[in-house]
Amino acid sequence: MQYLHDSELILNPDGSIYHLNLLPDEIGQIIFTVGDPQRVEMVSQHFDAIEIKKSKREFVTHTGRLGNKRVSVMSTGIGPDNIDIVVNELDALVNIDLQARIPKPKHTSLIIIRLGTSGSLQPDIEVDQTVVSAWGVGLDNLLFFYPDYRKVHHKELAHRVELALDNKLAVYAVEGAPSLVAHFSRHFKHLGITLTSPGFYGPQGRSLRLPTVLQPTHLDELRALRWGHWRITNFEMETAALFGLARLLGHRPLSCNTILANRSGGSFSPDPYRAIRKMIERAMETVDAL
Repeated sequence: MQYLHDSELILNPDGSIYHLNLLPDEIGQIIFTVGDPQRVEMVSQHFDAIEIKKSKREFVTHTGRLGNKRVSVMSTGIGPDNIDIVVNELDALVNIDLQARIPKPKHTSLIIIRLGTSGSLQPDIEVDQTVVSAWGVGLDNLLFFYPDYRKVHHKELAHRVELALDNKLAVYAVEGAPSLVAHFSRHFKHLGITLTSPGFYGPQGRSLRLPTVLQPTHLDELRALRWGHWRITNFEMETAALFGLARLLGHRPLSCNTILANRSGGSFSPDPYRAIRKMIERAMETVDAL
């Protein structure tokens, strides 16, 4: 069994995992992830009890109970690079013996649910609505660093997106946990394919003073793309990376995003925090019924 050296599995002096600053008994079986550290309390205020509050850098965690479920909410910061840290360290907390520095013989599977914000590509998905991601397509390169990505990668969907982008980018495509998508689809109206970008401006086709390879015609092609009964619904910066790493490690991921910007109509939410609170409240009710 592989021994993990100090340089690879990095622990703090108290034995907690390096970036998240958490011990194995300080997380629940269900993990909510949010980008903004200030959004952690917006989620945990719905818990029936809070047992643990810990933080380090942008990673803030509250763990407690929602009904009879032990749950955690954690801020990830922004982008696929931070998702790489969060998912790998969450997995280490449940599937590696941190003292012996070897993988555990019995695998533990977490439910990891992103509660994020996003921009809609479709004119009918208006600001303040919520999109549940059935699929994530990564315009970043994170998953390509893990050769096993082919086990969860859907080549046909990725190829369709690459064609819509004139083959300017290589992408990966991963499905969310089907059982969670089915459950959340009973409570949320919009489901679709989410594009995950490694940046907010050029990588999502926004051009302020610098041109971007993603032209308005590319966004039009993405809006028009149909893959079975699915369409591309939104742009954001975490979902595909979360789906890819979580699925490779044997966890069950889902992503819900409040739409703050409608890229087709050029509008932005007049009250983002109200819309985010509404998504969180519905997500808590949905998870409580799992």
